[in-house]
Amino acid sequence: MKAVERVLVWQWGRRGAGPRIAVDLADGLKRLPETNVLLCLSDRAEILRSRNAPDAVVKIATYSSLRGLAGRLLSAPGLWKQLTRIVRDFRPDVAICAMPGPLDLLMMHVLRRAGVRIVIIIHDAHPHPGDGYPFQATLQHQLIRHADQIVTFSRHVANILTSGPDAARCPVISLTHPPFIGGAATAPFAHDGAPRILMFGRLLPYKGLDLLAEALPLVGQALECRVVGQGPDSPELRTLSALPHVSVENRWVPEDELPRLVAWANIVVLPYREASQSGVGAMAIASGRYVVATRVGGLIEQFAEDTQAVLCEADPAAVAKALEHVIQDPPPVRPQVDNGQEWEKLAKNILASGNAS
Repeated sequence: MKAVERVLVWQWGRRGAGPRIAVDLADGLKRLPETNVLLCLSDRAEILRSRNAPDAVVKIATYSSLRGLAGRLLSAPGLWKQLTRIVRDFRPDVAICAMPGPLDLLMMHVLRRAGVRIVIIIHDAHPHPGDGYPFQATLQHQLIRHADQIVTFSRHVANILTSGPDAARCPVISLTHPPFIGGAATAPFAHDGAPRILMFGRLLPYKGLDLLAEALPLVGQALECRVVGQGPDSPELRTLSALPHVSVENRWVPEDELPRLVAWANIVVLPYREASQSGVGAMAIASGRYVVATRVGGLIEQFAEDTQAVLCEADPAAVAKALEHVIQDPPPVRPQVDNGQEWEKLAKNILASGNAS
């Protein structure tokens, strides 16, 4: 009889992809036979107050600012005791960090002392310009050096990690980026009026805001475009705001608004200048939307074989031409996948790779 494998999944971010990945991964693990799962999130995680709130979760008090982080580090002995008690009571065989954060080294030390196998999902080999938090690269280097297994969502990231010194003694596996949300009720272009283009995510220069601003006027027909996300004011955003039929919504998008936002669009555009992979793109595909993405980094492998996606060079004319192609001759939309099954497959692959190494 196979022994039950006990898996701890943790992620202590407040908003964004980290908590969502932790919840979906924990749900995928729970679908596996002979697997007992404990999910650990920040008590401030937005997903806890959303429609996607998990049924059972252990909450850790974290922080909401740099000052709060400093205060939390000063109270590290109390957090150490809490984490030690959680690990002692659950007795995990393996612990999976869904996305690294500033307090994770403390958890790593607790798990190491308990002899628990540690898996970390690394999303970016290096922080993108203007993204992340202070000392993120230094922290990630240390986490990789202390992990037993690294998982990435693109070969692009895996190749960079394996060519550096940090993962020299740690196996790195690349798995397919799983779907996010999905389930839009209507097909793209089912509405009346101009085609709808959406750019969504962190509004930072590396996301190609300048490429989009130059590309949209080159599209040879009327369209409606929304640029939605959070980021600093910039000349690129001001240029986009000045374009006709383009709206810039510089704001955080709550968890429960995401399905409605993606369903509004016909095409989700990713005009990035660099990329590890794209959770936004995965969300768009799962929602039956088209994707236009630049041929950079991990986007190439993520969308190369997908009929809903069109890849183009990181050039305004190429982005405009790709948008026109989808508008004028929409490719087939693939049948929707079962998100739960995809996360179950991912969970199974993560555990299998650890057992094989």
